[in-house]
Amino acid sequence: MALRIENVTKRFGKKIAVDQLSMLVEPGEMFGMLGANGAGKTTTFRMMIGLFEPNDGEVTWDGQAPQSLSARTIGYLPEERGLYPKLKVMEQMIYLGRLRGLSKKEVMAEVNMWLERFNIPHYRKAKVENLSKGNQQKVQFIAAVLHRPDLLILDEPFSGLDPINVDLLKTAVKELRDGGTTIVFSSHDMEHVESLCENLCIMDEGTPVVHGKLKDIKRTYEKRKLHVRADFPIDFLEHIDGVLDMTVGAQETTIDIRDEGVAEAIFASLQDQGGYVRHFSVEEPTLHDIFVEKVGRSYV
Repeated sequence: MALRIENVTKRFGKKIAVDQLSMLVEPGEMFGMLGANGAGKTTTFRMMIGLFEPNDGEVTWDGQAPQSLSARTIGYLPEERGLYPKLKVMEQMIYLGRLRGLSKKEVMAEVNMWLERFNIPHYRKAKVENLSKGNQQKVQFIAAVLHRPDLLILDEPFSGLDPINVDLLKTAVKELRDGGTTIVFSSHDMEHVESLCENLCIMDEGTPVVHGKLKDIKRTYEKRKLHVRADFPIDFLEHIDGVLDMTVGAQETTIDIRDEGVAEAIFASLQDQGGYVRHFSVEEPTLHDIFVEKVGRSYV
């Protein structure tokens, strides 16, 4: 069972929200989607779950349109809150679980397991509006997975969570993937995508600008950062061809270079000085670096 998006375009009046998007998410894969606000990620997610239909192209799961799938097939955690603030946690989990075709007994067993795992069992009878933002996010995650979907779509799942709870949720997401759940998610923190995803898509104004395996994408990005610590002045390095920028810190100098070949020239120049070089390393490009290179602005 794979998620296929083939030449999909979605328009709202004259506004093109998604333009000629194609991607394949293999079964059991965790796939990352990146883009600034308004890039088309959420519109794409809503086509994945069948809330929107594309104007052109098609979205299918196991060869079927999302609208024809069983209610238990897909789980969705939206970026905005989708909970009923006045209802108690267990009350609305039962309501949502029943909509997915679960019995009350099945829902209660599943929800109790997740509440215990997330260290919030005492919130079973609490109203959602009385929970912190982070605990509301945990409850919303439980609502998305309590029916054990085959396809799970997470739009900013780590929003509102402190670092400890981010790690807790990451572990849960990894275990779902390892159990066979196919997962597509977005995050404003690119480190989350780097740590969780092998494949990804970066969108800009509705158009995919980067798509593929993260390791392959990094190989195509030639610019590098070089970190140097030496016991002698190294400001002369800024005159080497291929040095784009230098930032001198109290302990370390960071040098932006055109490609790894420039690092070899810098290393040779340092050796010629005859001084002691304490540290010399070439940093692999980050996803943030790639985003800025491809989209042309910082991702905030």
